[in-house]
Amino acid sequence: MARLTLAFRSPGENFDKWQAAFAALMPDLSFVHWRDVSDPGAVDAVMCWLPPEGWLASFPKLRLVQSLGAGVDHVLKDGRYPAHVPLVRLVDPAMTRAMTDFVTFQVMRLHLGEPTYRRQQQVGLWEPHVPLRTVDRRVGILGLGELGTATAAALVRIGFDVAGWSRTPKDLPQVTCFSGEAGFAPFLARSDILVCLLPLTSATEGILSAATFAQMPQGAGLINVGRGGHLVEADLLAALDSGQLSEAVLDVFQTEPLPEAHPFWTHSRIVVTPHVAAVTNPATASLVVADNLRRLQAGEGWPDRVDLASGY
Repeated sequence: MARLTLAFRSPGENFDKWQAAFAALMPDLSFVHWRDVSDPGAVDAVMCWLPPEGWLASFPKLRLVQSLGAGVDHVLKDGRYPAHVPLVRLVDPAMTRAMTDFVTFQVMRLHLGEPTYRRQQQVGLWEPHVPLRTVDRRVGILGLGELGTATAAALVRIGFDVAGWSRTPKDLPQVTCFSGEAGFAPFLARSDILVCLLPLTSATEGILSAATFAQMPQGAGLINVGRGGHLVEADLLAALDSGQLSEAVLDVFQTEPLPEAHPFWTHSRIVVTPHVAAVTNPATASLVVADNLRRLQAGEGWPDRVDLASGY
């Protein structure tokens, strides 16, 4: 098969780790840092995170764009994206497991009342609270793609009453599934803890808003591990301060890193984590990328190819 040239670009770098992984997996691959690309016409594929406007269009013979994450909004925000070039999401089982672990941990924290005890400790208050049984705690998963489906299954195994919402109908074992506009309100009404795992598209931007929070049970909790663009930040603060929501766990933000003066840092009912729910690991993700590159060489399709029209 013809030798491929793969260009790499990411603010997080890790170039050396990716280079070592590909050297073992695909010795014939020409893996090039974007700064070292001398001939754009020789680049067959690109692996990237947050590519700048027009950068992808600068490669005249580009045949594949590999996202460095499960989401692709960071790529599709480029108004000059070459629409004829396939875009592939990164679906790494290790990342899926990391996400399910993170969400499960945060759901359990909220379920058992850990944030309440932390606040009580700060004022020296000894006040026990009896938590609901897991079977009586209703968890809603907003988005039933690869990550949402795996997370729902993990929470079912623990014993939670799990529901999920998706744009189109889904059927998952032991998960109450809602879909479309008609299913959104009844889904929210039974979400004591809401987990957002949606892709960020024009249809989902700002979906975590005052209108959404108002349809949830009073005192519900929110976990956002989707994208910062899903959340209307001022609406969350208002919902927490009014008691409509009780707690929020935020791993993604409109601006990253989160600015030092942002009110999320010091709010007593918000937990901030720095976009770490499912971090891309070159050791495992390189196996997935290598398979996608071999598919390119063989002229095969990709199971995780993005529908550019829908944005996921």
